[in-house]
Amino acid sequence: MKLDFSVTGLAQAMQEEIAGGRRAVSASMKEVGDGLKMEWRGQVTSAGLGRRLSNTVRSETFPKGRDSINAATLVWSKAPKILEAYEEGALIQSDSGFFLAVPTAAAGTASRGRKVTPGDWESRRGLKLRFVYRKGQPSLLVVDAARINARGLAVASRSKTGRGQVTAVIFLLIPQVQLAKKLDLARAAQTWEGRLPGRIVRNWASGRIGGGR
Repeated sequence: MKLDFSVTGLAQAMQEEIAGGRRAVSASMKEVGDGLKMEWRGQVTSAGLGRRLSNTVRSETFPKGRDSINAATLVWSKAPKILEAYEEGALIQSDSGFFLAVPTAAAGTASRGRKVTPGDWESRRGLKLRFVYRKGQPSLLVVDAARINARGLAVASRSKTGRGQVTAVIFLLIPQVQLAKKLDLARAAQTWEGRLPGRIVRNWASGRIGGGR
């Protein structure tokens, strides 16, 4: 038996193997990044924090547009402080050192679904809020001579007789809020990081180029 294995053939085989490694690492990084992104999003929605906050979680694999043995993936949120607060169970206090104004259903929302502030509410409704102190309980900001419309919002009453007018609670005033710990993003990141070596080996062995879980 005669074996003929040229140096040129060996070099070509090595180049093909290196190229396979680049594809495997890049594909695996994308898989892990996508998987971690979807798990973070799932945690946010399962915690009842809403799909809008969930969709702030993004992932990106680098370098873009080409495979690399040094590929990396980044998973992040466009609202990191909010996610961090629910991961740590943060204590929320007023920036001014007084109270947090928590809007009731009668307050409605500000533009683009944001939570309304007392100043915003007075400006939009054309009504003045009145402070009500309650010992041992949250104090209140209320509006007098108002009515509750069909959507459950407090609005100005046009009644000249006072019929149907109410004093509506618009804000609860509390010194601080202790958020419950609802997320464990760090553990999820560690879990997906631990899956990376096995995925690289599997993708390299199979010659797989694409990503996906």
